[in-house]
Amino acid sequence: MRLSLRHLLPDAPPLSARERLRSAAGALVGILATGLIARLALGPDPALPALIAPMGASAVLLFAVPASPLAQPWSILGGNLVSALVGITAAGAIADPVVAAAVAIGIAIGLMSSLRCLHPPSGAVALTAVLGGPAIHGLGYGFVLWPVGANSLVLLGIAVLFNNLTGRAYPHVRADAHGTADPAPSTRGGVTAADLDTVLAAYDQVLDVGRDDLAAILAQAQLEAYRRRAAGPVTCAAIMSRHVVAVAPHAPLHEALAQLRRHRVKALPVTDEGARILGIVTQTDLLDKTVWERPGPRLGLGRRLALTLARGRAPHGSVEDIMTSPVRTVRVDTPIADLVPWMQDAGLSHLPVVGPDDRLVGLVSQADLVAELLTEAVGGRDAEPRGAAVAVA
Repeated sequence: MRLSLRHLLPDAPPLSARERLRSAAGALVGILATGLIARLALGPDPALPALIAPMGASAVLLFAVPASPLAQPWSILGGNLVSALVGITAAGAIADPVVAAAVAIGIAIGLMSSLRCLHPPSGAVALTAVLGGPAIHGLGYGFVLWPVGANSLVLLGIAVLFNNLTGRAYPHVRADAHGTADPAPSTRGGVTAADLDTVLAAYDQVLDVGRDDLAAILAQAQLEAYRRRAAGPVTCAAIMSRHVVAVAPHAPLHEALAQLRRHRVKALPVTDEGARILGIVTQTDLLDKTVWERPGPRLGLGRRLALTLARGRAPHGSVEDIMTSPVRTVRVDTPIADLVPWMQDAGLSHLPVVGPDDRLVGLVSQADLVAELLTEAVGGRDAEPRGAAVAVA
């Protein structure tokens, strides 16, 4: 499987410079204040550690993603204390530190999940309890209170102050405009809380976002989509694929096959050097108009004779020998309702989209059209597309 740098990057929403600065400043203030307070409490020659490394990871959550369920007060307090207890117990019961560390991490994750206090940095707390050396082992279960408990409480208190003073509500609670148990009006229609519960239960994975926040995000996205559609009929520009893979007419057949496989598409527009449409080659063209052998597709004798008679010259076994031409194209501003008869009655599965200069700018597939019509049908916005969606499907 081919991987690019884009596939290795997380699919995270963009953050403003202000938010990035706020997160960095919060972590700086949080760790500095926690360390100074702990050192002040211990005196000038402390026998106990003032600050433990897992607090750095906790600071990332508390100041960079304070809305995360993994960053809430019970998560940091419960997660760190439970993990410290498990780590100390494992270190005392198991002689091999590697085995003890593995057991501590596994049990800590299981307990945190059951107690709804999952906090990733707490895994490092459990490891510290096992691998921290004589100084940590000498504390015994006192390690749970100091430094784990003290560090966690101080860092949490600073997170509460800093986040609220800088405009981020913490602990994170979704605002309720009515102050009642009723959901907000924007979330009562469309996707419901019960729908989300059903899907999340089937998904069965920890998500770094709360259900209420997810519902609010979906409601805002639905509203944004409604605003976009309210401006006028949905056009090809709204549903087309813009990063279209095209092929040259003189490209060999095996190159077209390789492009279809590599990009997992079912059709390739055929364009000249100026990106103007000459035709389209589909999976059906490769299946019906070629003979398949071990090296790949090639033109059969009958196809070669037919092309030779039609053109007055022998074919070269290239894309132009099997492409469909001429091909119907649509404009960027073509309403999607106009596509239904072409795809339904004419059996066209893909329509190249051209701009004002007749150059290729996109491609609309049956899947794109059905998805959009289904969205409109579910939303109850237009009775006519609902019928068309059933016909196309």
